Amino acid sequence: MPLLRQLAKGKRLRGSGLDLFGYSAERRIERQMIADYEKSLDVIARHLSAITHATAVTLASLPEDIKGFGHVKQASHAAVVKREAALLEQLRDPKVAGARIAAE
Repeated sequence: MPLLRQLAKGKRLRGSGLDLFGYSAERRIERQMIADYEKSLDVIARHLSAITHATAVTLASLPEDIKGFGHVKQASHAAVVKREAALLEQLRDPKVAGARIAAE
């Protein structure tokens, strides 16, 4: 138990330059996911209207589909990135995206 108490004090280091686990590739990707999500929210805010509301809600909820650890998380993230690209296109121009879907 004393060791766990000492480890618990290390919480203050999370996200800082002294966070040894923060240098792993997986943690860097997670931080990039957060930045990408914030950018998506900015796009949503710029294009939000009554017409695009459903697409915006779907786009904003995409991170809920990223689950797991390691290769499972990477696979779910790759699927979300593809879906996000299509939704962003639809959000930016709902008429063109709707016509393309109807043509398919």
